[in-house]
Amino acid sequence: MSTNPQSIGEAAVAPPASADLDAQIDELLRGGISWGETARFALATLRANPLRTLLTALGVLIGVAAVVALLAIGRGSQESITSRITANGANLITIRAGASSSGGVRGAVGEGASLTMDDAEALADQARAPNIALVSPEYSGFAQLVAGGNNGNARITGAVPDYATVHSSTVAEGSFITADQQRSAESVIVLGANVAETLFPDGGAVGQQVRANGQSFKVIGVLESTGGTGFGSADDGAIVPLSTAQRKLFGARAVGGSWSVSNIVVQAASAEVVDAALSEAESVMREEHNLSLDGSDDDFSAINQQDILETVTQTTQMLTLFLAAIAAISLLVGGIGIMNIMLVSVRERTREIGLRKALGARESDILLQFLFEALALSGAGGLIGLLLGTGIALLVNLTGALTASLSWDVALLAFGFALAVGLFFGIAPARSAAKLDPIVALRYE
Repeated sequence: MSTNPQSIGEAAVAPPASADLDAQIDELLRGGISWGETARFALATLRANPLRTLLTALGVLIGVAAVVALLAIGRGSQESITSRITANGANLITIRAGASSSGGVRGAVGEGASLTMDDAEALADQARAPNIALVSPEYSGFAQLVAGGNNGNARITGAVPDYATVHSSTVAEGSFITADQQRSAESVIVLGANVAETLFPDGGAVGQQVRANGQSFKVIGVLESTGGTGFGSADDGAIVPLSTAQRKLFGARAVGGSWSVSNIVVQAASAEVVDAALSEAESVMREEHNLSLDGSDDDFSAINQQDILETVTQTTQMLTLFLAAIAAISLLVGGIGIMNIMLVSVRERTREIGLRKALGARESDILLQFLFEALALSGAGGLIGLLLGTGIALLVNLTGALTASLSWDVALLAFGFALAVGLFFGIAPARSAAKLDPIVALRYE
């Protein structure tokens, strides 16, 4: 067997194969374990104990779901209320009796002198109030409506023909109250959509007879549904001529020869002149009631529709944020649960941590692995919580009882807060693991 001298010489001068391996080891020691490997180790550890992982993430899951659902319901309710208030336009002013000052104490609405038809006629005078376009005096009360074997309680409003324009009411069947019916105090009635369905479930309400407070009324129309519920909704009410409500149905008292009204709704010529119309309405009312022009002894209150909208918006926002803050507490509880379980995990894996550090893992590698585990727990809980909260919001919409409005900003806020909670509460266990002495850890039983 012969040997090639040239081959022997080449083998002698070639660098050892282990040089590349040593370079790779040096590079690994300098750069540590990659983030991808660290994330893989963390996920593998969580998959090894699926039940513990689920229970640990449960607090974050519930917290995120509650925050998303409550904020969606709060925002949806706010939008629903706003749409109902602005359905009539933002240029309405409601005048009610009351708000008089006595001994420095301002009275409640409903106290003080009554509003009358003379007040409404004065407000409709274009010479005195040029920025007021329409005036709708109203008299309201509650009564039980009966039709055959069906009955139901409803708020009945005495109104004039301009009521339909001022309140943007649309008749779906039949017709609205006319000026002749108002002048002659006819016993006619226009039903809200829900009332008509209750009294006449088979339809055909127009032309039928209903009874209210022992009196018979002919149904001349049915209002188009506005989608609202409750006594404040036109769907759950009914409308009769104002003169009929005053004289026949509720027996309104006459003040100084003029019939009283519950409230007067005025419509400004446009949204831009609402403030001017409000000032004109207050001036006219003070002149009619012989009051001080500075408003110190007003016996009425004039409420701008925009003021009502702002008050309701602020109230619903505060309530929504309050509920969301309560729900967020469960996120903090979930974070504490993550920290506790991670501390237990550090204790259980002490020997593993010692072995990894003995093989060259740096403190930063151990720290990152446990932080990844905490973030994975909170992230998984947050993601499932988002889906659950979204499902709850959609279910609420399907029931029709409330309105929920989902938005990306709320979802991102809740998920980001969940990750922040996981990171914050994962730092202590991660630092505890990273600071372990490898010799002590290897001896740990």
